[in-house]
Amino acid sequence: MADPGNSSTLPKTLNFNVGVLGHVDSGKTSLARALSSTASTAAFDKNPQSKERGITLDLGFSAFTVPFPEHLSEACGDRKYESLQFTLVDCPGHASLIRTIIGGAQIIDLMILVVDIVKGMQTQTAECLLIGQLTCSRMVVILNKIDLLPSDKRQGAIDKMTKRMHKTLENTRFKDCPVIAVAAKPGGPEAPDTEEAQGITDLIELLKAQAFLPHRDPSGALLMAVDHCFSIRGQGTVITGTILQGSLSVNDTVEIPALKVTRKVKSVQMFRKPVSSAIQGDRVGVCVTQFDPKLLERGVVCTPGSLRTLYAAVISVQKIEYYRGALSSRAKFHITIGHETVMARISFFNRVLPGNQNGDCSPASQDSFSFAWEFHHLDEFLTCQAEGERRELQQWALLEFERPVTCPPLCLVIGSRLDSDIHGNTCRLAFHGKLLEGFEDKNYTETALPRLKISKNKQKEGAVERVTDDYTVIGRNLFKKETNLQLFVGLKVTLSTGETGTIEGSFGQSGKIKIRIPEGLKEETKQLLSSTSKKKGKGGTKNESPKSEETKHDSQPVTIHLNFKRYIYDPHKKMVQS
Repeated sequence: MADPGNSSTLPKTLNFNVGVLGHVDSGKTSLARALSSTASTAAFDKNPQSKERGITLDLGFSAFTVPFPEHLSEACGDRKYESLQFTLVDCPGHASLIRTIIGGAQIIDLMILVVDIVKGMQTQTAECLLIGQLTCSRMVVILNKIDLLPSDKRQGAIDKMTKRMHKTLENTRFKDCPVIAVAAKPGGPEAPDTEEAQGITDLIELLKAQAFLPHRDPSGALLMAVDHCFSIRGQGTVITGTILQGSLSVNDTVEIPALKVTRKVKSVQMFRKPVSSAIQGDRVGVCVTQFDPKLLERGVVCTPGSLRTLYAAVISVQKIEYYRGALSSRAKFHITIGHETVMARISFFNRVLPGNQNGDCSPASQDSFSFAWEFHHLDEFLTCQAEGERRELQQWALLEFERPVTCPPLCLVIGSRLDSDIHGNTCRLAFHGKLLEGFEDKNYTETALPRLKISKNKQKEGAVERVTDDYTVIGRNLFKKETNLQLFVGLKVTLSTGETGTIEGSFGQSGKIKIRIPEGLKEETKQLLSSTSKKKGKGGTKNESPKSEETKHDSQPVTIHLNFKRYIYDPHKKMVQS
């Protein structure tokens, strides 16, 4: 890499990241190539596997620069830029590589959704649209391959597909987004390069008009998403990627958390031009002191000590409405968090609010969480049908990762089922949320989870077997013989006749219990119990089964009800009554 000292002579360029997403073979790479003048190191299917199959397997990056648009100059105030650089992030469309797309989507200011005009919307196109909705606020739809339409029917087909796309996007955040038709590679990928692409000049003008001043904040810890790594002999190792937050300067020390090492920044380049520093949103090549590049093909680089390695996490959860499967506690999902995708077991819960012991329908609020709150365990994610509309409720989940993950605080989390059929016509993205609390201790089940007050409501029912005196009854069928009854001593129970009592202890060896009724039994309860026990005691003659009498009385015994809750992560397994 060249000496970064002459950076002051550089034109002032604003970098704007455009994600190119779409179904496999929709022509994304050809489009990026047609738009681009400078190809970055990772660009255009450099991956050998990708060349073989003719599909993008890694995030390709390339860029083109245009004079700075006037509408942006006004927004910039005192800061004067001379040119606007569009960095194109060509995301793979191959379904099994959705992990890579989610990795790329976190660094995108504007999304281009490429649709094959002949095939229209396909499953992966829809998945790309969903990822766009989670990670990006603006979009342009490109109808590609218009050269495949007969010229006399071309305009009609473009109008029809434009209308259909607007209908599809009607209920998304991209309602009324621009739709433009192009032919990025007339004649297909095998055709000679002599044929000129159609509609690209109009597209560049459209992109210039759609560009805005992205929020760039140089403060805070550095976080850089790495997409490529190689070494230069005698100079060091070059890491290329995009700065997601903070800034980076020559002579800084950075950490590579995956390798647990720190390295010094020797020089920085932006699209082959040396610079002394770079900030959030910039796409850079950074030369650091030597390490083996094979150890870090993808991942992150950060300010030393700023990232956390987590074994489990609490996240907020929202279900993706196109996901058809159930979201059940104890199930496993692929979790994309930061720039990693890892399997995790999930457990859902919601908040118990005063006067609402089951935590049923508190509406979704901001992403907040506190260990001081009381929560209720959910067997599966809840949706509420309120006045005919589906309402999102505020729900959280505990994720327990199969291997530790390194990620920034409050990052986006996406849950998916990447093992579902690639060619099936179903959405594999299941839910999304925000990382709210992370557990860095390997023994988090003992050190951290007991702080999490998630309870399950339990009910037990038994019957009064007999009365000992006016203030004491013996109960049966409430517990199994092997239950440790000491855990239940002191808990309150209610009789079906209205009296309340307290469990005093066990009676005999078969799981029966002694219940104290402080206010005493009502007269009618005593009568009911004495009549049933008399009937029971009568027996009967040889020809007459006493069972018929017992059945008569047993259809209406005095029942005992015990309600309590238990905190799932309480190591002492204590029973609690409100």
